[in-house]
Amino acid sequence: MATVSNPTVRPQTVSTRTARNPRAFDRPTRKRHDPRRKRSIVLTIVMAVFLIYSVVPILWLVINATKSQPDLFSSFGLWFGDGGFNLWQNIVDTLTYRDGQFVGWFGNTLLYVVVGAGGATLLATIGGYGLAKFRFPGKRAVFAIILGSIAVPGTALAVPTFLMFSQLGLTNTPWAVILPSLVSPFGLYLIWTYAVDAVPTELLEAARMDGAGEFRTFFTISLRLLGPGIVTVLLFAIVATWNNYFLPLIMLSEPTWYPLTVGLSQWSAQATGVAAQPIFNLVITGSLLTIVPIVIAFLFLQRFWQSGLSAGSVKG
Repeated sequence: MATVSNPTVRPQTVSTRTARNPRAFDRPTRKRHDPRRKRSIVLTIVMAVFLIYSVVPILWLVINATKSQPDLFSSFGLWFGDGGFNLWQNIVDTLTYRDGQFVGWFGNTLLYVVVGAGGATLLATIGGYGLAKFRFPGKRAVFAIILGSIAVPGTALAVPTFLMFSQLGLTNTPWAVILPSLVSPFGLYLIWTYAVDAVPTELLEAARMDGAGEFRTFFTISLRLLGPGIVTVLLFAIVATWNNYFLPLIMLSEPTWYPLTVGLSQWSAQATGVAAQPIFNLVITGSLLTIVPIVIAFLFLQRFWQSGLSAGSVKG
């Protein structure tokens, strides 16, 4: 009897792996271990710890700035006090205490930052650009001196600087804080290394062939290309000058020229002694007001970093 094959039925296709190993279907599928997943979990935990470590002090400062003096010692540190929300009253008392002493210290700090940090950034930019784009005898010696200056901590130079300024008669003046702030070896080194690749030498040579002088080339071409590096150095200089404590402490003896760091330390020291006058609520509120300009500066200058990082990512 002849068999008729059904044309609608197609033979089953068997993969090469199944043909070689018929028991392949019987083996359960095993999930391969991905080391990247374990690494990402560890990094997430580490970043969470660092986030908590960074946020908790700021949270404590914000919460305690809303408390009155008695509530600081009678309530939990990370929760609001029972005496009400006193943030606005603390701000008013801080700004008006001793005829606006805090406002004067704030103005002194702005003066030191604008002149000192701004001048340090300008000098570091000019010096770093010159060291990166010009050749001259003794360049390696200058490089060694800059690296050595970075290795020396600022506190080690405070006493010699005080002795030198005392002989010049500049102690207890704003120049005793401004002039040392103008020297930034790290900023000079940072601009130097950044300008090597950020400013193409061919572009400078083309500008010189067109008749542009060195100053015109620097201010019209190089400054724009050095923007992210300049902003980085400026922020480092601002933070260093704004938080400078030891140098003004030994240079200044008149409270009129105190910056905020030294002034708030003097307010905190009022809690000790025979005639103690604790004003911890004003010290905490003043500390909160002190970090606000730094946060604003970071938020404002952040866009220059973003534009600088994306400037070379797309080529025409």
